Amino acid sequence: MDSLSSQYQSKDFFDELIDPQGKPRAPAEQLLNYLNSLSEEELEKRRLTAEATIQEMGISFTVYTEEGNIDRAWPFDIVPRTIEAKDWKIAEAGLKQRLKALNLFIDDLYHDQNVIKDGIIPAHIIKDSKNFRPECIGVSPAYGVWAHICGTDLVRDEVGDFYVLEDNLRVPSGVSYMLENRAITKRVLPELFENDDILPVGSYTSHLFDTLAALSPREIENPEIVVLTPGIYNSAYFEHAFLAQQMGAELVEGSDLFVDEEDDCVYMKTINGPERVDVIYRRIDDLFLDPEAFDGESVLGVPGLMRAWSKGNVALANAPGAGVADDKVVYAYVPAIIRYYLDEEPILKNVETFLCEDPEQRAYVLENLDKLVVKPANESGGYGMLVGPHSTKKEQAMFAELIEENPRNYIAQPTLKLSTAPTLISKGTLEPRHLDLRPFILQGKETYVTTGGLTRVAMKKGSLVVNSSQGGGSKDTWIVETKGQ
Repeated sequence: MDSLSSQYQSKDFFDELIDPQGKPRAPAEQLLNYLNSLSEEELEKRRLTAEATIQEMGISFTVYTEEGNIDRAWPFDIVPRTIEAKDWKIAEAGLKQRLKALNLFIDDLYHDQNVIKDGIIPAHIIKDSKNFRPECIGVSPAYGVWAHICGTDLVRDEVGDFYVLEDNLRVPSGVSYMLENRAITKRVLPELFENDDILPVGSYTSHLFDTLAALSPREIENPEIVVLTPGIYNSAYFEHAFLAQQMGAELVEGSDLFVDEEDDCVYMKTINGPERVDVIYRRIDDLFLDPEAFDGESVLGVPGLMRAWSKGNVALANAPGAGVADDKVVYAYVPAIIRYYLDEEPILKNVETFLCEDPEQRAYVLENLDKLVVKPANESGGYGMLVGPHSTKKEQAMFAELIEENPRNYIAQPTLKLSTAPTLISKGTLEPRHLDLRPFILQGKETYVTTGGLTRVAMKKGSLVVNSSQGGGSKDTWIVETKGQ
């Protein structure tokens, strides 16, 4: 190991590419030897190629600020993250197990609620959940599946073990960036894709289409599938358009659809007249889906949509109400949920979690705010959280008040020693940066897990916040078959 990585060190953390002796780990050997063969000038040329590709392909995301919405180019690091295939197979099995149990859990909540009756989870946890939808009680989606598309965030600890950080079962985003990261990397490092060691990711959209098509209430050869977007000002609009285009589905807004009052079916307005819609991949939050059922002032949704869905005339993915399992308080009960529904031990571990609604656990959290990460139960995108070791006394005092005012709304977790990976932070210089991973799981008639997922990286030195909205970036994720596997 010389030149590029000769001075690289990641003290006190598990580095996923380089071991403590400075040698490449097995799945990263070919990558790092190749990068070391490049001059600083050539490496910089590759980085600039990546930037130009992102601009050319129009890969962007939107950040909401007090000054307004800002479109930014997708932040990307050209050094991929590598994971050994044998390690990934364990994580994949754990994700399938977890989502199977969570869908059984959601279905139970909207029917018999045996999980509450049998004392696995307290009734008030569900009663007080912001994402439990009484309007969904008694509805039975196809295959008993509510969360058809899930993005589960994984992290690796100081010895490289995978942990689940959180589950995203409402309208998870990021998969388009996973696919685009691979497309960019193939342009920047094409020589490394000449063999079959790096497993492909490109089949996701065909799996997504098949998952959605299988939900159609009509048994027809070509069901009408649409992607329902809030519109161009949504932060994930790039992804909505990308996925619709890749699947050959229509990208629609609420005003493009209507529910016929005579048959309670959903129709799309076209120049040739109304066309019936079978499946809606919705990228709109529950409360904006149907002004008749939820927020009466919403102009994003479709009046009568919940009525059409509950009667089985249209499929919604993800189903309304699936977000009840998104709750970070519910997260703490997932290992027990897996044991209850599947009679199995969890393959993937949860991060240790303190529930602030419990007096003893709350007292511990309040005494250790400087050491813990505090999260609100239903926020996403890295918003509304306290990273204790990087916080001020003033911020800690503010969170203490928030916790005391609404303890049900907060959980706390130890500050994890998140794994790192080499990241190109300036010309010819690699430094360790913390990262997480969001694989995407499709569930319906069959279950599919992406090969790896979206790696998000904290571009700021020492930061644990990887969200792009909070200054994070991204890498391509390689699941690598090594010799002897």
